[in-house]
Amino acid sequence: MRLNFLSFIPGLSILDRFIIKEMAGPFVFGMMIFTMILVAGDLLFEAARLVIERGIPVGVVIRLFLYRLPGVIAWTLPMSCLLATLLSMTRLSANSELIAIKSLGIPFRRVLRPVVIASFFVATGTLIFNETIVPLTAQAADTLMRYEILRNQTNAIQERVFMRDESEGVLRRVIYVDRLDTDAGAMENIMLYEFSDGQKSRISSARTGTWREGEWWLYEGQVFEITERRDLRQLFTFDRQRMIFTLSPEQLRRGTRRHADMSARELWEYAERAQMIGTPAARFLVLFHFKLAVPWACVVMAILGASFGALRQGRSGTSAGFGFSVVIVFAYYTVMSICRALGESGNLPPLLAAWAPNLIFLAGGIYFSRKVD
Repeated sequence: MRLNFLSFIPGLSILDRFIIKEMAGPFVFGMMIFTMILVAGDLLFEAARLVIERGIPVGVVIRLFLYRLPGVIAWTLPMSCLLATLLSMTRLSANSELIAIKSLGIPFRRVLRPVVIASFFVATGTLIFNETIVPLTAQAADTLMRYEILRNQTNAIQERVFMRDESEGVLRRVIYVDRLDTDAGAMENIMLYEFSDGQKSRISSARTGTWREGEWWLYEGQVFEITERRDLRQLFTFDRQRMIFTLSPEQLRRGTRRHADMSARELWEYAERAQMIGTPAARFLVLFHFKLAVPWACVVMAILGASFGALRQGRSGTSAGFGFSVVIVFAYYTVMSICRALGESGNLPPLLAAWAPNLIFLAGGIYFSRKVD
């Protein structure tokens, strides 16, 4: 009676159900083992340090642990797909079940069909999970760490911050700050873009800004008007001028988030703001595309693991399959880190930088799948 939910998926044959059933156990095992490894290597060490060195209550540390756990699980899903297909296909090959299937005239690409279907559902779930649960729990963990554990002792300096000022749903201003210190209430290299009817109408720049008596003041700046020809015409310079912006440093600190903890939608909005005011947006676009590309590594890893597992000879155990998975995962994330660095530096287009690892390893999976036949 196990896995009867497969009967609700139309178009699945007996072979499809058989292969998906073989992958289910190793997939759950992979999620557990990879999560334990990542948790033991980072979260547990930090939790122990907070309890022993800082005397943080165990209940607060457990909350922090639970908030950060979804982010760890999201990274383990592509690894689990790889391990699941690698172990299941290795077992089918060792037991000559793949030979029996091929003796019936069924090519290996047909065997890959349930692998692709199952990994597609996992990838879709991972994408939804990354866009809904993970950003919320990451923000909750950051808030808990900042205000309950470290008591505002975290680094208050943030770089390349965009702030959006709207009135009744209409965009009025976009403010870009190169360096923001919320503890000192200080800004550096400020660009303020004012909009009228959705178009930039005025640009103000200032070298520094400070929060004084409940107001933001800009220093050593100049104001430009955008003409009908879209040219800049300087209106005046100033030594000191009040900026119409009501958020206090504490509100800014609570509202700003690390770029890595944002969802893809938030990163896209951040990139749009950067492009709107003419500042480099490569870093935000690279992160945006990676948010979309990494979940689909589940499909790539599943195809690669299935093809590689079908080629392996002999009866190798779970430990050997786990070792192969670690090597492949390490290679994938190495390529991903290189491509990300190239994308953020502008040497690769953001779209290509994010999807290149998937394309490279997908090519490897297709190559090995052809060798199986």
